[in-house]
Amino acid sequence: MAEQLDVLILVQAGCHFCRDAQAMLDRLAGEYPLRIRTLDMTTPEGERIALEAGLLFPPGILVQGRPLCYGRPSEGKLRRAIEQCLAEDPTQGSTAGRDQAGRP
Repeated sequence: MAEQLDVLILVQAGCHFCRDAQAMLDRLAGEYPLRIRTLDMTTPEGERIALEAGLLFPPGILVQGRPLCYGRPSEGKLRRAIEQCLAEDPTQGSTAGRDQAGRP
């Protein structure tokens, strides 16, 4: 079981869905052990991660390095993904959005 889940939000300036996603994940962090990181999708790293993960536009959300969704996020979908990841071995997840050392 994961002690803390890594959540990466790929954002872009002026994106109101990005603000909604951040607020939603901040609320969920009160219920689940989340380590939330935000990255601008227009940076070289953000572009690379978005391309590798198939996230077409912001916000793009990855949980444990696995692409979950992009665009307007669904709280129900986020909850299900978080609960599934907490029940799994986190070392079995995808490496999209992680460097060679496994860091987001």
